[in-house]
Parts: sequence; C-alpha cells; structure tokens
Amino acid sequence: MKKATKKVWALLSCMVIALSITACGSLDNAASTSTEPATVETTKSETTKSEEAKTETEKKSYKIAVVPKLTSIAWFQRMEVGVNEYAKEKGVDAFYTGPSQGDGALQAQAVEDLISQGVDAICVVPFSTESLEPVLKKARDAGIVVIAHEAANMQNIDYDIEAFNNEEYGRHFMTRLGELTGGKGEYILTVGGLTSASHNQWVDAAKKLQEEKFPGMSQYGDKIETADDQSISYNKVKEVLTANPNIAAIQGSAMPDVAGAALAVEELGLAGKVKIAGTSLVSVAGKYVKNGTIDTISFWDPALAGKAMIELAIKVLDGEKIETGMNLGITGYDNLTLENKVLTGQAWIDVNKDNVDDPAYDF
Repeated sequence: MKKATKKVWALLSCMVIALSITACGSLDNAASTSTEPATVETTKSETTKSEEAKTETEKKSYKIAVVPKLTSIAWFQRMEVGVNEYAKEKGVDAFYTGPSQGDGALQAQAVEDLISQGVDAICVVPFSTESLEPVLKKARDAGIVVIAHEAANMQNIDYDIEAFNNEEYGRHFMTRLGELTGGKGEYILTVGGLTSASHNQWVDAAKKLQEEKFPGMSQYGDKIETADDQSISYNKVKEVLTANPNIAAIQGSAMPDVAGAALAVEELGLAGKVKIAGTSLVSVAGKYVKNGTIDTISFWDPALAGKAMIELAIKVLDGEKIETGMNLGITGYDNLTLENKVLTGQAWIDVNKDNVDDPAYDF
C-alpha cells in the first residue's frame, strides 16, 4: 500500500513538473509575441545598415584617374604616393597615370584614353591648359567630373583646387629676393611652360610687386621655359649667366628649376652672389639650401594635393554642395575659399637653412 502511495505521489510530482514546463513555455511564447515590435525595429536597423553599406559601396565603385603634368619627376612621384595612400585607406578605385614627359599633346592623349575607359572623374594637373581645354570639354560632355590643380584659369572643369593664393605665393618669392639684393640688380624668371597657368601667375605677380616695391630691380630677358626638366634649367640658366654674370637673382617656378639653376651658379663661381628662391622639394634642392646657394624653397605636399583632388571629385560625384568653408579632411584643405570655380586652401611651406633638416619635409 505504501509502495502504491509512493508511486501515486511520484506520478503527481511528474504531472506538476510537466505543467510547470508547459506554463513556462507558454510564458516564453507570450514574451515572444509581446516583443514583436522589437523584432521589427531590429529589421529596420538592419535595413538601414544595409542601405548605408550599399551607399558606401556605390561610392567605392567610382573610378577616378589622377593625371599629373608628367610622371618622371620627384614632385609628381610624391603625388602618386598620395593617390595610392588614398585608394588604400578609403577603398576607392583611384589610380595615377600620365605621360613621362612634359608635353601638352601627350597629356591630352592620356585624357582621351581615360574618356574611352569611361572613368567617373579625371583629376588633372595641366602641363598646357591650351592643349587640354578641348579634350576636357569632351570629358565633361561625356558626363565625367573634371577636377584641376594648378589651373585656376581653366574653363572646361568642374572645379580647380589650389593649395594657396597664387599671386601671394609668387609675391613672397620676389619680396625675399628684393630683401636679399637690397632691391637692386637684374633677375631672371623661370617657368615650366609658357602655358603653365600657375607658374605664370606666380612670376607675373612677382614682377608686378618688383615694379611697385623694388624699382631698382629689373627682369633680364623673357621668361625662361624649362619644361619641368632640371637639365634644361641648368643649361638655360648657365647660358644666361655666361652672357650676363651680373644677374643678381633667380626666381624658379617648376620643381626642378632652382636645383638646375643652383648647379649652374656653383659651376660659374657665383654662389652667394646670385640669390635664388623658388618652388622645389627638399629631396631635390635641399643640399643647395644647406650650403647657402639657394636661400629659400617653398612647396606644398603633392601627396596631399592628390588626395584633395580625389576627395573633391567624390564630393562632386555624390552631389554635395561645394562652398566656402568646406573641409576635405586634409591638412591645408580644411577651410577652403570658393571663388567662381576655384577652391583655395592654405597649404604652402617655406624651407630655409633653419628648417631644411626637419624630417617632416623629407620628401
């Protein structure tokens, strides 16, 4: 009897446990039902993330080409570093291509090839604005965004982005040369090309300042065209100095110009007598700054300029508003000024004996 009673109690205990489990299951089901809106919210969140991911993917699918004046010199090789860094960091299909020589026709052909490839944007540093105007019009007619650099006077572009105000940049070289010469003597001006827009803006502004501020100085001859080639600069400057050893100063525009000029000055025994200032890089002209043959070089980082062009192209492709005060998230291009189609940053750097060994400028 006791055994039977125990069996009954055991059976009853099992029934109670079973009922409890069923009840718990019912509560879980009820809880699941009551949280259905939360499940909907999760779905919405996932949808938003999916849309954001899709948008980001669409941005990354842009194909953007950067075309320098020429690919064979240190200045534009530095720009290539920036392009490659940007592509890797942002996951954007951005690439660097162009002619190895400074030749407007070759650069125009490179742009023609890119139009045929159907790129989304072309970022270009024109060797000759005249040579590129027709082909850039063709690119824009094909729906390709065109961003220029060092070409504030171009028409067939969406925007031009400058590292600084070009007139101010040119004037600051002549101000320094005027101080070094005591405001007296003849000087020569070099440009990469007679149709290189920014170079001519620099030297034209420099000459105007000289006429106003240093009337005892005067330009010797015409602008010297160097084709952005150090050996050409060396040969042409040496020829001028041989003909007129009384030249007091040289202002160079293309990156290799002042290095070529410095070599000519040293070979002719005129170091210290002829004052030199202009655009270059420490890797190219630093040794002449250290020994005093060149007084000052100035530059902006071509790598950052390359990144700025691509970032601006993406903003245009995305339909963002381009305006004064915009920030590209790149040093020197974080508070831009817009006038017509030209965006201007604050990105130039001066290097002399005092800071030529700064590792930040070792490129």
